[in-house]
Amino acid sequence: MKGKLILGMVLFYFTFSSCIVNQVHAQTIRFDKSKDLLLLHFDCKTDVDDVQSMAAFATLLANPKYSEINYHAVTGTYGVQDGLYVPPNLLLERAFKHHWSDAHNNVSLAVYEVLIKVKPVLENNGAIWIADAGQSDFTAKLIKSLGFDFSNEIIKNRIHVVQHSEWNESVTDSAALQLVRKRSDYNKIADGNVLNNGTPGFKDATFTHWNAVVKDPHLVDLWQLSIGICNQYNGKQGRYLNEVIAAGGLDFSDLSEVCWILGIEDIKDISDFFNRVLNSSASL
Repeated sequence: MKGKLILGMVLFYFTFSSCIVNQVHAQTIRFDKSKDLLLLHFDCKTDVDDVQSMAAFATLLANPKYSEINYHAVTGTYGVQDGLYVPPNLLLERAFKHHWSDAHNNVSLAVYEVLIKVKPVLENNGAIWIADAGQSDFTAKLIKSLGFDFSNEIIKNRIHVVQHSEWNESVTDSAALQLVRKRSDYNKIADGNVLNNGTPGFKDATFTHWNAVVKDPHLVDLWQLSIGICNQYNGKQGRYLNEVIAAGGLDFSDLSEVCWILGIEDIKDISDFFNRVLNSSASL
């Protein structure tokens, strides 16, 4: 009897410890809001899901906990894939004001604009967190440019690149991908298109009722604009047909990278995202 009791206590201890470890892991704080910069690189070619990821990030920024994040978005950070671009500029302007750059129309200017944001952060011992919501070609250009002003050690230790998609890696220029993997802190996380894999699953054809949960007029405007752009370009002129969005559902799978960076990768799915971000009493 005594042996069974001891065995039971041991099993309880390891089960309890495992739960604590998993909870801590799910709430790992990687991004330091006091000194770090978050970069969001959207390829927008040819899947329209990036456009909904922009609206979802704007929704996250509406939460007081994340409203003061230092961030900058870049559109047109595509790699070597074929197909037409999806222009999201109107949405970016409404959602992020001056916090975005256009690499599609002028990649050199976009690199310069981002460098202006990045350099002061690194000079003040901050870190750069890059959510590559697409390919890493633009990120490679940025890292190359930083090499003129910062050591390899600083770049390796304080430039954190996050990628969730194997397809994105496959259509990144091979030399660019090799450079980013070698010279930065490159983090490949679980795919945000899938549920229950350690990151949020932000792709759901059945979630067609966003307007029942989003009430803020500004966010409603952004989501309406986002969905309008998606409907205008989804599957058109040879672009990729996102069947989830075509069915009226939502796909902002690239936001899984941002959630991982911010330490909220324990968000389960789209419903959980809206509940936790828009509900002031919910835990984030």
